[in-house]
Amino acid sequence: MRWLARGAIEAMAAEAKLARDRLRDAIEAIPEGVVFLDAEGRYVLWNRSYAEIYHRSADLFRPGARLIDTLREGVRRGDYPAASGREEAWLAEREAMLSAGAGDRHEQQLADGRWLMIEDRRTSDGGIIGLRVDITALKAQADALQRALSRAEAASRAKSEFLADMSHELRTPLNGVSGLAQALEATDLAGDQQALLTDLRASAAELERLVHGLLDYGEPGLGPADEGAAAQVAGAMRVLVADDNPTNRKVIELMLAAAGAAATCVENGDEAVRAWGAGAFDAVLMDLRMPVMDGLAAIRAIRAAEADAGRRTPIIVLSANTSPQDRAASAEAGADAHIGKPVQAADLVAALNAAVGLEEVAA
Repeated sequence: MRWLARGAIEAMAAEAKLARDRLRDAIEAIPEGVVFLDAEGRYVLWNRSYAEIYHRSADLFRPGARLIDTLREGVRRGDYPAASGREEAWLAEREAMLSAGAGDRHEQQLADGRWLMIEDRRTSDGGIIGLRVDITALKAQADALQRALSRAEAASRAKSEFLADMSHELRTPLNGVSGLAQALEATDLAGDQQALLTDLRASAAELERLVHGLLDYGEPGLGPADEGAAAQVAGAMRVLVADDNPTNRKVIELMLAAAGAAATCVENGDEAVRAWGAGAFDAVLMDLRMPVMDGLAAIRAIRAAEADAGRRTPIIVLSANTSPQDRAASAEAGADAHIGKPVQAADLVAALNAAVGLEEVAA
């Protein structure tokens, strides 16, 4: 009987050894690092990949040793950059994650620059199975992609800035040509002069269409229009005009005079804010790109001052920058309307009348 019992025990031992060998072979076949811990967080089994990943601490691995103690020694050796300067807090966080065993994934950087994805999950007997995946290559790819995206965004911003600059540089003189042509149209001209003016207006409109097509930016102008003397502002209107270009100031001044409005002109946003504070204006016409203080900053300054002054002045942007982003920025700053250059007299008068009408309703 003893011989039979001994034989059964030996057979069971052989089967157990075979099972352990098969388990170890299976674990060794896994390319990722795998570690088994008991319910107390002590090493039971680990594969070669795990030891290679943590080669700076592999001398500490032995059955019965606590993983947290290995981590503590690794921190002392400088194996975990994230623990630098907060060693005890880092160890407490890592121990809490081990105890939870919820399978939550987190990244860990090693001293040699590699990155790991770590997952610790509780087993049915209360132990822990841990998985360590080297994601260094994935992190490098992600970083490369982020750099590529940043370069693409920078290129997009540069393109937008270029288009804005070109729009401003081309539309600003075009506004002068178109505006002065409109002013001439309101004077008494001989027949041949009127014919020349008609050709000039048509050429200006064609140039505007070419500019719009070249830049694919903003909105095209309206081209020649029969504005005549019918476009008049409501009442005796006093308007503050802010524009750094003298020709554009002259054009707007002529348009306003023809429409029955008096203009006070300044050359930058700072002057506009000070002029607004010193006098009562029915409306403000604001360019965007000006020295000293740009138009958006000036609009915001006026709107902020109005909160204390208890009054609100309609503000209309007149700008060569006409993209949806530019129009949105004007509205966000507090402008009531945004007219693209070249400015048409009828559009300007209509916008002034609408803005003042809205102001009267609000009052």
